[in-house]
Amino acid sequence: MKNLNKMTGMLILAILFVSSTQKAYSHCEIPCGIYGDSLRIALLYEHIETIEKSMNMINKLSETDPVNYNQIVRWVTNKEEHATKIQELVSQYFLHQRIKMTDPKDKDAYQKYLHHLELMHAMLVYAMKSKQSTELANITKLRETLEAFEKSYFHSHEHDN
Repeated sequence: MKNLNKMTGMLILAILFVSSTQKAYSHCEIPCGIYGDSLRIALLYEHIETIEKSMNMINKLSETDPVNYNQIVRWVTNKEEHATKIQELVSQYFLHQRIKMTDPKDKDAYQKYLHHLELMHAMLVYAMKSKQSTELANITKLRETLEAFEKSYFHSHEHDN
């Protein structure tokens, strides 16, 4: 009986673990008209802050004696996950759905479009670089790029919730 309860408990834990590791996307790709642009910007800032904290903890823990590799690995994993979430939001939400292709004949609109693409590409690159190291300069560039995108996007976009 004891073994059965133990096995049942382990099975429940395994099911919970597997179900909790499913990917959640930032928004559907159905044109439903319900967009939370400002919420997505806030999430991007939160991910940047989390990556920065992770980098600081990795650097701090790397200097201890003895080195606590278990905690370092946990912070590295956290840093990687949040950088990936930035990449998913930028790509799946903004580039796929919100940054609309523009006719090059409309010079002003096309320049804004190119500017938004440039900023989004930079965010993807800085998120990638944040995965590759603990250099805080990448966080600074990531945050500055997001600030520039936020300013440009909300000042040149008709849907600003």
